[in-house]
Amino acid sequence: MLSYKEAFSLIKEQFQNLNLETETVKLEDSLHRTLAEDIVSDINLPPFDNSAVDGYAVQFDASINEWEIIGEISAGNFKEYNLLKNQTIKIMTGAKIPEICTAVIPIEAVEVHNRKIKLSAGSRYLDGMNIRRKKSDIAEGVTAVEKGTFLKPRHLASIASCGKSEIRVYKKLKFGILATGDELIPVNEKPEGDKIRVSNVYSLLGEVLALNQEAINFGFINDDKEKIKEKINNILNSDIDILLTTGGVSVGEYDYLKDIFEELGVKKIFWRAFIKPGKPCYFGIFNKNNKTKLVFGLPGNPVSSQVNFKVYIKENINNLFGIQNIGQIKAELLNDLRKKDKKRCFMKGILKKEKDEYFVTSKFSQSSGNMVELSNANCLIVIEEEHLNPKKGERVNCIPM
Repeated sequence: MLSYKEAFSLIKEQFQNLNLETETVKLEDSLHRTLAEDIVSDINLPPFDNSAVDGYAVQFDASINEWEIIGEISAGNFKEYNLLKNQTIKIMTGAKIPEICTAVIPIEAVEVHNRKIKLSAGSRYLDGMNIRRKKSDIAEGVTAVEKGTFLKPRHLASIASCGKSEIRVYKKLKFGILATGDELIPVNEKPEGDKIRVSNVYSLLGEVLALNQEAINFGFINDDKEKIKEKINNILNSDIDILLTTGGVSVGEYDYLKDIFEELGVKKIFWRAFIKPGKPCYFGIFNKNNKTKLVFGLPGNPVSSQVNFKVYIKENINNLFGIQNIGQIKAELLNDLRKKDKKRCFMKGILKKEKDEYFVTSKFSQSSGNMVELSNANCLIVIEEEHLNPKKGERVNCIPM
């Protein structure tokens, strides 16, 4: 059976082989999208020398500390002045500076009397002070924001300054999500007997949407092989990029999905990896019309399916779209944990920070069917294969949720 690292490596390889398509969007619609082009400045930024403060523009001369005010320049209202060394122009932040001026004295550094200013006692000024030079931010023809950047609010101003009202970004991946099982009923019905409400599709929808991707909820279907096969066939031949199913991939009599995938032409990459929870995960690829689609058959247990998503899929989506991975946090265990086999284990835990140190505790049952415990946890505690029965005080890695 594959190790966790081997399984993750195989999944990572297929994610890297995906050919992301692009589309053009308006700049105001580009937040949390990933750039598919370099944004190159079409001008020098700033395009002219300008004042970094509200103050007075002068020709620097260390021997002069009094000036006559002969004019005023505000941002966007430039006027050229040929001032003498004992003359000054009142100037506002961002306003273009007359070519002859070599320094800007802040308003708070002078005393004003009528139409004259005098350097305040204890204040001094330097040649070149408070002048933002032409193209000091970026020169014309230089890349301002690189292709592959996951766009945050701070990037949008730079793109706008480069004159781009529309930009090319990578299209979001479209996930199709389907649950299987005779036990499932809609969430708006009250379970009776041996029925349970379908819940996995909603946690998976949330995971996909949290990564700023698209998701289609195909609901659930009962354990009828031909009906499942027809449903899966229709989904695989739709415009989805990734199929997520939950249930039907273990070794039970009604676990049809592995056979169905094979019959529909899905190439199996692996089935089962030595992890807990989520061992019976299926991964394959479906090729048609020169397009590859990824297929994940996730376990039916709600904790297992969500853990599989977090440890197999989430990091690969982040890498693909240039989203920063939070990574793992090292924390001190506050209680003993029970682990008697050599699986890679992902245990539900509560992570907290005190001053500059992280601590983690886990009083949960670690049942792969207890979704309430999962909702009350805020991390997965990672216990590696050779690490058995971790003890209080040991340091372990945690994946924040």
